[in-house]
Amino acid sequence: MVLAHNVVDIRDLFVRYRIFGGQVKVLNGVNLVVRRGEKVSIVGETGCGKTTTVKSILRILPRQATTTRGEILFNGTDVLRMRESQIMKVRSSGASMIFQDPTMSLNPVYTIGEQMGAVIRYSGQPDANKKEVQHALAVKALQETSMPDPERILQCYPFQLSGGMRQRISIAMSLATPRDLVIADEPTTNLDVTIQDQVLRILKERVEAKGSSLILITHSLGVARETSDRVYVMYAGNMVEAAPTKELFAEQLHPYTKALISCIPSLTGRGVAEGIPGRLPNYIDPPKGCRFAPRCASAMSRCHEERPEYVDIGGEHQVACFLYGGEGEGI
Repeated sequence: MVLAHNVVDIRDLFVRYRIFGGQVKVLNGVNLVVRRGEKVSIVGETGCGKTTTVKSILRILPRQATTTRGEILFNGTDVLRMRESQIMKVRSSGASMIFQDPTMSLNPVYTIGEQMGAVIRYSGQPDANKKEVQHALAVKALQETSMPDPERILQCYPFQLSGGMRQRISIAMSLATPRDLVIADEPTTNLDVTIQDQVLRILKERVEAKGSSLILITHSLGVARETSDRVYVMYAGNMVEAAPTKELFAEQLHPYTKALISCIPSLTGRGVAEGIPGRLPNYIDPPKGCRFAPRCASAMSRCHEERPEYVDIGGEHQVACFLYGGEGEGI
């Protein structure tokens, strides 16, 4: 079997949430590609649709969410058209997700060993139904994430461990068996700075060692810079810019990306970092054209009427902005 070059290929994805009073139009034509073995970050303000995008890949959105348009190809097959048995196989052996809060993925009434054993058992690995194989793979996974005394950890319940240890266990569970894709949704949110660095280093090392692809959601531009091969910048349900990491930090094209970078405090003490004027749009009744237009100092009349499509600037740098030409799509 020949594996697809792209592990994930999201094409023109639209997602709506039903709420009392209307529909929240969260994703508005999202496009994203993750190649085999590549590390990709998605950055953007809280509420811009980052988590909705990655949860769509595993089809774990809440019941009130509806995908109204688009494709999500995982290893060349559209997950939106998979049967339940097929998507369960993707979740158990193809892709895994590390959540912001590890307590969301760790059951408080089972030991770490029981939970890691269950993950390994359903992975489809040879002899994975044997207790001794589960135990050996669990110990190995904990050792690879620098967990002290793995045998003792396997006997513990989640509440007996610190936040940093629980997050490392989440990483170990995600990579205890081979995975084509690991999704990490703000994996260091609730950790102190020292532990954040440790968790990110371990995550990056293990993903590279296993040959997995990584999608990292983060608010931190510094984390994206240190962890990723490419960065997607997301605003209000749209990917507005994508580029190799070094290229993006050297030259930003989209006005929103420029504004994000300008918010990084200077280490020289010169000047004060300022926020971006305005706020995210109302998703029930969003702007007709580019969703950043109401906050954009460079907006033209067409920006308020048409949604700009991606333009290839050169190399792998893409931007959705009429400042760089390209076609528009009426909404």
